[in-house]
Amino acid sequence: MENRKKVAFYTLGCKLNFSETSTIARNFNDEGFDRVDFEEVADIYVINTCSVTENADKQFKQVVKKAMKLNEKAFVAAVGCYAQLKPEELAAVDGVDLVLGATEKFKITDYIHDLSKNDMGEVHSCEIAEADFYVGSYSIGDRTRAFLKVQDGCDYKCTYCTIPLARGISRSDALENVLQNAKEISAQNIKEIVLTGVNIGDYGKGEFGNKKHEHTFLDLVQALDKVEGIERLRISSIEPNLLKNETIEFVSKSRTFVPHFHIPLQSGSNDILKLMKRRYLREVYTERVNKIREVMPHACIGVDVIVGFPGETDEHFLETYHFLNDMDISYLHVFTYSERDNTEAADMPGVVSANVRAKRSKMLRGLSVKKRRAFYESQLGTNRTVLFEGENKEGYIHGFTENYVKVKTPWNPELVNTLQEINLTKIDEDGSVRLEFLNKLAEA
Repeated sequence: MENRKKVAFYTLGCKLNFSETSTIARNFNDEGFDRVDFEEVADIYVINTCSVTENADKQFKQVVKKAMKLNEKAFVAAVGCYAQLKPEELAAVDGVDLVLGATEKFKITDYIHDLSKNDMGEVHSCEIAEADFYVGSYSIGDRTRAFLKVQDGCDYKCTYCTIPLARGISRSDALENVLQNAKEISAQNIKEIVLTGVNIGDYGKGEFGNKKHEHTFLDLVQALDKVEGIERLRISSIEPNLLKNETIEFVSKSRTFVPHFHIPLQSGSNDILKLMKRRYLREVYTERVNKIREVMPHACIGVDVIVGFPGETDEHFLETYHFLNDMDISYLHVFTYSERDNTEAADMPGVVSANVRAKRSKMLRGLSVKKRRAFYESQLGTNRTVLFEGENKEGYIHGFTENYVKVKTPWNPELVNTLQEINLTKIDEDGSVRLEFLNKLAEA
């Protein structure tokens, strides 16, 4: 029998990239390749790139180096957002043989004819206007939860963001495809599905390859709630202007959707929100948070925020800080603004120095620690359901409650990928929460 070729994958960036890497990996499998871990020797290394932060650019070079160390004759392919935006730059990185942009990445097996190294990376990247068709994907096999892609691309013109340049216009999967993918996932005994996309609240747009659409995000949520066999559904990140009250109310009564929202704010100053061309003002954000708290007091609410945007004065930053401090939210994801080519913000006046950006970022990260702690404390003594993950970390197994409290308990392999009824007892020194099982079986 001929020797099957080995392929390994590395994913930089977001949950959407993870779901797409999984789909690409299944294509390789169909073509007769065996998937191995990225730490192992492989014939092909595929790196799914990200363009959101400067760091992602540096990371890419390190990952290529790592692959070359494992097998200097290996064929290295770069796909994804950074590959779409800066294909020539990636192709010039030592060791890279193939660079595929937004529309080509799902056809990667068509481009790998022979696996001989190239002197210079071969580039296939489309004009981003051609990225108008939809490829559904989901990730499985890496964890106890799956990321299910429902939407791609973005029609928003936020002044700091390259995603529309890297992923094209907003377009969605047909509702029946999403439901079919969800059924396939649940058939594999995966307990939790996280919905992902670039702008998932825009779901429905481009369902037919044009702007016409039949379904909304609320329709999607209501239909998924009826799929048999799924225990939990989580909405990953949704724009405040697209998170409607009807959706919040539906989630509060839903069978499977969990009380966890991640809502990008980016700035607590209306002046900065206008410069960013966000499609809401801070008052809308307050309304959303108040609505969630009204119908789901125990919900977890995560916030994205950017510090050091051009024109952000100390006053603007303090406005953001106090806005977040006063709001009943659970944690922050803090991003330090970094200039990206071909964005409006890159040419804006009022550049904030690197050390001020770093200082502001540190302040907000400190606030996030405080917020998460207060949220966890508010949950002590309550009964929750936890989904346990598969890793033994220093003798403990970890998991998350439906409202995203991270818990730990001594390692027991029988708990992996199970849902258990628990009571949250105390916060451990590492910040996760200890628990008592409500059913004695789990302790036995």
